[in-house]
Amino acid sequence: MPVFFFSLRFLFFSAIIPLLASIFLYRFDTFDPAPLPSDALVYSTDSIPPLINDRFLTGAEFIGAGLLNSPEDIAYHRDSGLIYTGCVDGWVKRVKAFESANDSVVEDWVNTGGRPLGIAFGLHGEVIVADAYKGLLNISDDGKKTELLTDEAEGVKFKLTDAVAVRDNGILYFTDASYKYNLHHFAFDIWEGKPHGRLMSFDPITRTTRVLLRDRYFSNGVSMSPDQTHLVFCETPLRRCSKYYINEERVEVFIQSLPGYPDNIRYDGDGHYWIAMPSGVTTLWKLSFRYPFIRKLQALAAKYGFDTMIMENAGVLQVDLDGKPIALYHDPKHSHVTSGVKIGKYLYCGSLLDSHIFRLDLLKYPAQNRL
Repeated sequence: MPVFFFSLRFLFFSAIIPLLASIFLYRFDTFDPAPLPSDALVYSTDSIPPLINDRFLTGAEFIGAGLLNSPEDIAYHRDSGLIYTGCVDGWVKRVKAFESANDSVVEDWVNTGGRPLGIAFGLHGEVIVADAYKGLLNISDDGKKTELLTDEAEGVKFKLTDAVAVRDNGILYFTDASYKYNLHHFAFDIWEGKPHGRLMSFDPITRTTRVLLRDRYFSNGVSMSPDQTHLVFCETPLRRCSKYYINEERVEVFIQSLPGYPDNIRYDGDGHYWIAMPSGVTTLWKLSFRYPFIRKLQALAAKYGFDTMIMENAGVLQVDLDGKPIALYHDPKHSHVTSGVKIGKYLYCGSLLDSHIFRLDLLKYPAQNRL
């Protein structure tokens, strides 16, 4: 009898109480995920290119190992040959890469006091930074002057200034991934499944900030087309990149049903865009996006310190100017690849996780035809 009583008490405290507590927390928590658009739940092989390197960590070299703390975006300044990247400690760093990765030089250039993400170059030597916490910044006079350009639009403050591109007339185009959640809580924006993102422009002459598109799903990377007629921007949870035609003010799909969740997108000057994907599509991601109650459980777990944003099989997708997939470089063992840009014969990649930039020699380790 005492043993039986002990077993019941053990069951009550180890299983029943936690279950009841979980039900209580679930029912009364105010977090309310929404269904995603139906096209976000379509999984197609149309975006899988004919050329694939599925072990792209093999042969990769580390640039600035130990000196770059989560280098999220990568911007290459062709005139100086310098790579600019923003790190989690607030530093915008400049990197000089050489043929030998070990000879690379890293310079602490400017600390924004925030979290620099997207980087672009202005028409007069400025470096434009989308700082997740500060807003859109202009760094000039070789780093001696940092100016806040804008941190709100239509009376709504930016919560997650993400990526930026510059048109040849000097107008800046940038994304605010979420006006509701900041970078520290970005996962809740993904889990909530509601469109809090915006695509905007800033005119440095009139100092005017315009909202070009609202109600975007975590609007992320943005790149100017080579003919300057449109932008290509990414919406992470939808696995989609779209075109925004500047003069016509209209949107059309560029590529969708991506094999991963897009972050930054970069044009290489040679007829191709490179789309970084921090994670490939996994079974858990599929279930989460299809069923809002799973995303609510993930959010509840996160509130109590459990990370359920499992990322794997990250990579970079090369597409042509029409959005046709050309080559995919990925690795099942890697995650959190947030940017990819082709510089010469190398593919350089940034990350939210690594303490370096890694590069791959595309001539030595090319993507090859699928069998």
